[in-house]
Amino acid sequence: MNPWLALTPGDDPAERIRQVGRAHERFLAGQRRPELMRAVVAESWARSAAWVGADSTPPVELCDDELQAYRAAHPLARVMPIFRDLLGGLAEDGDHILAVCDAHGRLLWVEGNAGTLRGVASMNFVPGARWDEAHAGTNAPGTALAVDHALQIFATEHFNRSVQRWTCTAAPIHDPGTGRLLGAIDVTGGDHLANPHSLALVRATALAAEAYLYEPPRATSGPAVTALGRDEAVLVSGNSRTKLSRRHSELLILLAAHPEGRTGDQLTLDLYGDDLNPVTVRAEMSRLRRILGPELLRSRPYRLQKPMKTDLGEMSEALAGGNLAEALRNYPGPLLPGSDAPGIVRLRRLLDDRLRTALLHSADPHLLREWLSTPHGADDLALWEAYAVLTPGDPLTSRRITELSREYACNVSATYS
Repeated sequence: MNPWLALTPGDDPAERIRQVGRAHERFLAGQRRPELMRAVVAESWARSAAWVGADSTPPVELCDDELQAYRAAHPLARVMPIFRDLLGGLAEDGDHILAVCDAHGRLLWVEGNAGTLRGVASMNFVPGARWDEAHAGTNAPGTALAVDHALQIFATEHFNRSVQRWTCTAAPIHDPGTGRLLGAIDVTGGDHLANPHSLALVRATALAAEAYLYEPPRATSGPAVTALGRDEAVLVSGNSRTKLSRRHSELLILLAAHPEGRTGDQLTLDLYGDDLNPVTVRAEMSRLRRILGPELLRSRPYRLQKPMKTDLGEMSEALAGGNLAEALRNYPGPLLPGSDAPGIVRLRRLLDDRLRTALLHSADPHLLREWLSTPHGADDLALWEAYAVLTPGDPLTSRRITELSREYACNVSATYS
């Protein structure tokens, strides 16, 4: 069975709607492990319940001139003709809606028959509205962003009751040069949309958009490396794009972060801590030199001959310049999150601490909400408490603080028992 498809062959849609609807009501009543549910939906319900009520309305965050300017500058504006060409026919038949959102779940384009558009407008499925899981609950574009996979959400699988008359199919879209999430493409319609063909069509459309967006780097551009939110860095140099191994990713980030250079012993400590193994470091540096070229990587001490642009450095510069909103927008996740190399752990913690400190001092509820809506900020108790001070009386915030406080207390008790 394909876990991303809403129905399996032979399913009765009407019976499935009733079955899932009963599970949804039991879940809202406190049964936190709904039976006979797809795992992707059950997990999404759990995330949604921490944020929104089942009868809430997604907020509109971008309007009028601000919306127009934002989407005109968005990379997905370039591929709207592809979306309209491949999926526009579905939207024009009167039963479907074509929607495109950014990586935060903000709807940028919502197109279709005027009557159908009026129908979805009643639940704020309109340009500028925020449809990630944290603001709209389980839904195809929001959940596709959360799990980074194409999927369908069928009728009563939606967390929000007002959305349960619709069925949706969505696929995430990435920057083909960096792998960074750009947004999602969605088709919303009736129950008949829950079929393998619609999922394949939407996924193929997303792939076509990514292929169109790909632009080989200019030969005149300097080397650049992307390492935030991914376990293996991507190096762009000239016309080449190279996905590095985990160890080479660590070494390159360490060298970029220390332009003055690192000795073999320092790199050994950075990678292995007290488990000194300079022979291994020399071997890895030799392999890395073959990738970078001798003109870029020098030794005694090991150092980069030319400045290297990194997303870590760009984030640090944005924070140093007080551009917190920009830094938050461009933060896809922690530095090389799968690495336990001491030097990388230090750099990761330093960046995250600077970002969190800036958020705490900002006293900006919108920026705090942005952070808490992300997977890496969802369990940040200190920032939840700061957000609660700025938004007093919010029951969902209070509940989340209670849940996290209980969870952390249990972990502390387990540690010292």
